[in-house]
Amino acid sequence: MNLIRKPFRYRYDNVVLYIIGINVLVYIMQRINPRFTSYLALNPILIQHGFYWQFVTYMFAHGGISHILFNMLALFIFGAQVERRMGSKEFLVYYLSTGILAGFLSFVIYWFTGSYGVFLLGASGALFAVQLAYATFFPDSVIYLWGILPLKAPIMVLGFTALELFSSVTGFRSGVAHLTHLAGFAFGWIYFLVRFGANPWKYLIGKK
Repeated sequence: MNLIRKPFRYRYDNVVLYIIGINVLVYIMQRINPRFTSYLALNPILIQHGFYWQFVTYMFAHGGISHILFNMLALFIFGAQVERRMGSKEFLVYYLSTGILAGFLSFVIYWFTGSYGVFLLGASGALFAVQLAYATFFPDSVIYLWGILPLKAPIMVLGFTALELFSSVTGFRSGVAHLTHLAGFAFGWIYFLVRFGANPWKYLIGKK
């Protein structure tokens, strides 16, 4: 069997709850000492000075109560189901790898465009990958957007991705890391192709 596609032994350890707990703890620390954010958020200049941990820690820092609330709610709703389907080890590798790669690509873009003052933070890059996985595993699932509008999971994910692409091109909703979100989605897609040998597109459009 190809080593890259060798499955982990299945275990379900509620990793999503641990990730949420870490995010909440980090946010409390940020509130206690705001300077803590600059050590965790991804910044091109600081990384050039050896703050390499920021490729990981930016995923666990947030910019405000609504930022962490909506991210953690999405992680709980979608992540728990994806973890149960993947297994905890696979989910953790998927979550961290897509988030780290999304952060790294963002760093490269920030560096070459001269955006040295950016402080990237939030779990949204990895969450876009999680939402892609959810729509791939559960294409018939119906999500009530804002608790009102029923959408099938693939439509919701593709719609959000299209909105992010539009926003990144037009500058709509400036201040939001649209490219990081798109990168998380893209690396999640690549993960499915490489790790599982599965093309999410076939599941998203109903051709399993």
